[in-house]
Amino acid sequence: MEGGPNIQVSVRDDETICDKCYFTCCHPNGKGHRFIALVFMCFLGFGSYFCYDNPSALQGHVKSDLNITEKEYTALYSVYSWPNVIMCFIGGFLLDRIFGIRAGTNIFMGLTFLGQIMFAFGTLWKQLWFMLIGRFVFGIGAESLAVAQNNYAVLWFKGKELNMVFGLQLSFARVGSTVNFWVMEPIYKWINQGVSDIVHVLGYALFIASATCLLSMLCSLILGVMDKRAERLTRRAEVQNSEIVKITDVKDFKLTFWLVTLVCVTYYVAIFPFITVGQEFFKDRFNMNDENADRISSLIYLISGVGSPLTGLLIDKTGLNVFWILVSVVLTVISHVLLGFTYVNPFVGVSLLGIAYSGLASGLWPLVALIIPEYQLGTAYGV
Repeated sequence: MEGGPNIQVSVRDDETICDKCYFTCCHPNGKGHRFIALVFMCFLGFGSYFCYDNPSALQGHVKSDLNITEKEYTALYSVYSWPNVIMCFIGGFLLDRIFGIRAGTNIFMGLTFLGQIMFAFGTLWKQLWFMLIGRFVFGIGAESLAVAQNNYAVLWFKGKELNMVFGLQLSFARVGSTVNFWVMEPIYKWINQGVSDIVHVLGYALFIASATCLLSMLCSLILGVMDKRAERLTRRAEVQNSEIVKITDVKDFKLTFWLVTLVCVTYYVAIFPFITVGQEFFKDRFNMNDENADRISSLIYLISGVGSPLTGLLIDKTGLNVFWILVSVVLTVISHVLLGFTYVNPFVGVSLLGIAYSGLASGLWPLVALIIPEYQLGTAYGV
């Protein structure tokens, strides 16, 4: 059935499924079953996105409580990002060639959780070097986890609803980022009422944030069990491409893939660094306090979280991926002009940025699955 885990249905006699629920919840090719799996796919990235922007949500406290400079603060993001210039590619290759989708997802989720715990301990001990190591480990796990999440989406939904699925995954990820901006400051204040040592307040808040990674770890394990069952029921292994993935395959990727990659890199440069320093930007330019600055920053994620499934569904119906990508780029430029060079209410610029981000992500990521063979998708998404 088109849109299932991308293979023909094959059910053994001892695996007979009742006609009533065959296309709903019981069989991997049933629509209901696929959307149950989608719930766990969506929450797979919730923890990593929640914890990624913990430093930004608590930016003022991180700098003042730990007595670090702006350069040291931005290093918490740099040490996350720079290794992944290479590690994402390697992580994708490991998914395709070594680990497989299920084991790879669990391993990368485990690294994400470990990195966040190390970051929290580093904060508790007031050791910047250990915090940086924690963010490094967190980054290796989180970015490769995103590659695995994309692979799961294509495996279960290629050929049907894929744009909407990518939109929903982005939506839940951005819900994680938005909730982070909304709750970390109140959590910090709540802990501060009962803890005298100001440094411990920050550390305890980050430990609480780590619970979201535990939730994602649980989803990873459940999704692995579901996918193992799907592979058995549909005999996926018998019909999968037998070609062996080589790390040198990347040189044979089509020009269109590299153009998509270029769009992704240049566009994300306009989004994530801005959010990283968003709290200070809105405080300085629009005279906001910490809480209001966090809330206006979180609107980018909130709007994209709501808009991504809708734009994904629209793209599924129209097929105009490239058109929506172009519209998103134009809206992003307008947004930055409004925020950086005018004093128009920042809500306008941030709203445009959120809408643009949802359109681009929903249109861009599914293009990779249309360009690259399925057995190389991990490597491609890693790039």
